[in-house]
Amino acid sequence: MRRARVREKAAWAIPAALAVDALGTGLYLPLSMVYFLAVTDLTEAGVGTLLTAATACSLLVPLPAGRLADRFGPRPVVIAGQLLQAAGFFLYLGVSSPLSLFLAALVEAVGLRTYWSTIFTLIAEQAEGADTDQWFARAGMIRAAGTGAGTVLAGLLLALASERAYRGMVLADALSFVAAASAVALLVPRARPAGGGPRGTSPAGVRQLLGNRPYLTLIGVNVLFNICTVFLAVAVPVYVTRGLRAPGWAVGIFLTITTVVVATCTAEVTRRARRRTSRGGAMAWGGRLWAAWCAAAALAVLLPRGPLLIGYLTLAMLLWAAAEMTHGPASNALAAQAAPEGMQGTYLAAFQYAFATADMVTPALFGVLYGVDRVLPWAAVGGLALTASLAIRPLERRLTGGPPAGGGEAGRSPKRPKGDGSREALGRPGAGGS
Repeated sequence: MRRARVREKAAWAIPAALAVDALGTGLYLPLSMVYFLAVTDLTEAGVGTLLTAATACSLLVPLPAGRLADRFGPRPVVIAGQLLQAAGFFLYLGVSSPLSLFLAALVEAVGLRTYWSTIFTLIAEQAEGADTDQWFARAGMIRAAGTGAGTVLAGLLLALASERAYRGMVLADALSFVAAASAVALLVPRARPAGGGPRGTSPAGVRQLLGNRPYLTLIGVNVLFNICTVFLAVAVPVYVTRGLRAPGWAVGIFLTITTVVVATCTAEVTRRARRRTSRGGAMAWGGRLWAAWCAAAALAVLLPRGPLLIGYLTLAMLLWAAAEMTHGPASNALAAQAAPEGMQGTYLAAFQYAFATADMVTPALFGVLYGVDRVLPWAAVGGLALTASLAIRPLERRLTGGPPAGGGEAGRSPKRPKGDGSREALGRPGAGGS
């Protein structure tokens, strides 16, 4: 009974923290450039360069954060990440020079990277067996809803065009992260290590990860999947308004539709998918749906401008939403399942590089290919989606040590090997590192 009550508290405290982070991100990103231009004498290029530099420096954070999560548990590291984000936003209130902007942005970026490098480890720790996929599904829904709500609120603040309103946004973000950290600290229990022993403290964790070829391949394959996720925001605005000469307001409709669908339907889609296929199977279906979305978008050049084009693209966007809902929770759950006991923090933190890499690669990929032909980016990304779909099922067998189960597999939590997370790798010399 006590354990059930504790898990019930965690079941809403973690989503509350996720919602705060997503709302703050959705609110901050559209306003960040405007705010810094208002409170400093810097140019657009100067602000952009400083923010990019701070973000680049934060790419060093995930693996150390993961090791800390393995050593002390993910809960205190998640709390530290939220408090660092709060500190960054408090520092934003005093920004007046390039140095102060860079330092504040660096603190906030380190906090953000620390948080996202360990929150999924905390979710996996609190979830049990069949619950894991649903927890990740709810996390995706909350993130989509919070980011969408923050973006809408940011639009209202932009309409005010007031420095006081911008500062109020920054202060509200800072206080909300403090509140989220407090919720996790007070309501999420500290989980006991598996077997009641001490947490893993071996310094060989990163070396073992680097020797785990199946898991590194999973990260690489997920880069291809995540390019499809990022491609929506990068490609759709340019392609719709410049490539298809459709009205700009259509982009807002498309992005709103995908946000609403993902925020409301992910848990149900995940539940149905896990009844019928394995996690790798769900990821493969996500890739096929993304490929279909890319094909549909490319064929839009054959349609005349007008209501028919808008209606057609609206239906095409539902393919992206279906792919996102099918792939996202399954990929996080498979990454957690494949991580060895005692090193889940390190492995899931490394898994976050799949998202960071996609964020960095996608804009350049789209820009270069679009400069050649407006349809070429869609053909390339569709091909990447199909490639990832073909690779994930045999990779899943290597990661889980057996054939991927279909319906009913969600109810079992396969025992992870003590080595590098792959039984196949256990028999390979040097696979487990030193």
